[in-house]
Amino acid sequence: MPLPSLIFWVIFVLPLVAFLVWVMRQDKRKGVTGLIVLALTVIICIFYMYWKTGGK
Repeated sequence: MPLPSLIFWVIFVLPLVAFLVWVMRQDKRKGVTGLIVLALTVIICIFYMYWKTGGK
C-alpha cells in the first residue's frame, strides 16, 4: 500500500470508524443515531467524489 493511502487510512478512516462505534454505543435507541451519521457520511463522500472528479 502506498504511503498516501496509509496516511488516508490513519488520518481519516480509523478515526471515523472509532467515532461511529462510540456514537452507536452511546445511543440508547438501538443505534439510530449511528446509522444516521453513517448515512450522512456516505452521502457526503459520494457527493464530494463526484464533485472532485467531475462525474468521470
